[in-house]
Amino acid sequence: MTQTLDSPPPAVQNGPAQTWLADFEAALKARDVPRAAGMFATKSFWRDLVAFSWNITTVEDPAGVADLLSTTLERVDPSGFALEEPETTDAGVTTAWFTFETALGRGRGLLRLKVEDDRPKAWTFLTTLYELKGHEEPRGVRRPKGAEHGVNRDRVTWAEKRQAEAETLGLTEQPYAVIVGGGQGGIALGARLRQLGVPALVIDRYERPGDQWRGRYKSLCLHDPVWYDHLPYLKFPDNWPVFAPKDKIGDWLESYVKVMEVPYWSSTTATSASYSDEDGEWTVNVSRGGEEITLHPKQLIMATGMSGKPNIPDLPGMDIFEGEQHHSSKHPGPDAYEGKRCVVIGSNNSAFDICGALFEHGADVTMVQRSSTHIVKSDTLMDIGLGDLYSERAIASGMTTEKADLVFASLPYRIMHEFQIPLYEQMAERDADFYARLEKAGFQHDWGDDGSGLFMKYLRRGSGYYIDVGSAELVADGDVELAHGQVSHLTSSAVVLEDGTSLDADLVVYATGYGSMNGWAADLISQDVADRVGKCWGLGSSTTKDPGPWEGEQRNMWKPTQQDALWFHGGNLHQSRHYSLYLALQLKARFEGIETPVYNLAPVHHLS
Repeated sequence: MTQTLDSPPPAVQNGPAQTWLADFEAALKARDVPRAAGMFATKSFWRDLVAFSWNITTVEDPAGVADLLSTTLERVDPSGFALEEPETTDAGVTTAWFTFETALGRGRGLLRLKVEDDRPKAWTFLTTLYELKGHEEPRGVRRPKGAEHGVNRDRVTWAEKRQAEAETLGLTEQPYAVIVGGGQGGIALGARLRQLGVPALVIDRYERPGDQWRGRYKSLCLHDPVWYDHLPYLKFPDNWPVFAPKDKIGDWLESYVKVMEVPYWSSTTATSASYSDEDGEWTVNVSRGGEEITLHPKQLIMATGMSGKPNIPDLPGMDIFEGEQHHSSKHPGPDAYEGKRCVVIGSNNSAFDICGALFEHGADVTMVQRSSTHIVKSDTLMDIGLGDLYSERAIASGMTTEKADLVFASLPYRIMHEFQIPLYEQMAERDADFYARLEKAGFQHDWGDDGSGLFMKYLRRGSGYYIDVGSAELVADGDVELAHGQVSHLTSSAVVLEDGTSLDADLVVYATGYGSMNGWAADLISQDVADRVGKCWGLGSSTTKDPGPWEGEQRNMWKPTQQDALWFHGGNLHQSRHYSLYLALQLKARFEGIETPVYNLAPVHHLS
């Protein structure tokens, strides 16, 4: 995957994958759906990112493949399936990268074959759209010239064009899309749409891009490594720290907005929004620096963060508590709490970070663990969990960020836990002494309902874990005290648990997590619309906090919802980078008037 977008794929050897792709293309060309579906294993998965479905969806087994093709084949008209690099075979599985075309665009995919009934059949099949024909991004050989050579008395400079856009977009000219939320997700999507020529406006309530990070507690750093966290187009430099401090990230996001020329309104709050089916557009009221402005975009994207609205408990006695209390999202840092009695309610990432920083600054800290938590040591996770895809080791082996993203995307959620379980078994063995000490201290630890660990917890529920960067040692050593149970009430000076335990407190931090993103839609649009689109995030795995039925993809994320022209974009930096491409292509197609019939629009099973 190292050639340019315009260069032909390299010559490769004949093999089972090349033969399979040729036979598959022949079946598709003949419109022989039963033949094509029969090339998939009895238990198999086809994950499509926009290329066939105008959706993000997974179908299973030959019957699912037949349904997808019966609905989409004629209009998609796929062709040109070709290996992009030599196929490989390991442990009976043949893996092959390939490219293909559709009637409207160009795609890339990953095929895994297993032998069934004495012939290779598809086990997993990933298809992704990366560009639309006639609407290619101005990259590589298509990059803009920049300078206008010659003499032109009507010359308009780059700075004059940018100034004119700033004075018109959202004021005298309506944006096609409004993105609510200017964090990493919003600006990644804004950059994608900018390159695709879609007039889009990112709005954010903070004064400067990056303030979403600058305003958090001062010890906050990314827990994911730098190789996992690049933004589209502009990667971190190779001397960037592995785990970036929050203020450094804030400055990077601000620089990114400027360098990538993302139209961005800071100090702007969306106050209400409504959609007109008749006009096919939104009315979005915003307050910008005290000025009330009404926008009329065709598309509205909520990029307010995967975590959604803070979950702030409503406990008896909160009104009489005489100390300080706040949600972890509003925690200012540890400086003011030296010698104070601090109770942190929660035992996930934020709770551990805050406990660690408070302890470092001389506070007396107690963590209240309400339910079991999965912990994995950062170094171990980086090595075993991510090292083959996102690390210097991966780069040295020829792995690119883009290729790593597709490897991740190629693993169907239905079976992803099967790949994760052995990795976490290795982690448990490597750090057995650490877990023994942690549990001896009374900490309730788990590996997920099925032993699949952190990443599946993240995908299924977005909570219930901590990447240990040191604070778990404080609990294991008893430096941070540990209490268990639900909170009953607060007194003027204490947190009281349901078993009657009373914890004296000068500060209470509610590290109690976040609700679904559709809570923001309820606030901005209406509860009816929030209920119409339903809960965001989760797979329907029927594991803890991820109720069924099985849905196969992240609920409502980066794809069409049950509310016309309303989209949700979020997740970690990796997801913001990768899935912003597919969301941008869906929006670009609509902007250009391309028909986008959605296959398998997800039904709503859960409201929040």
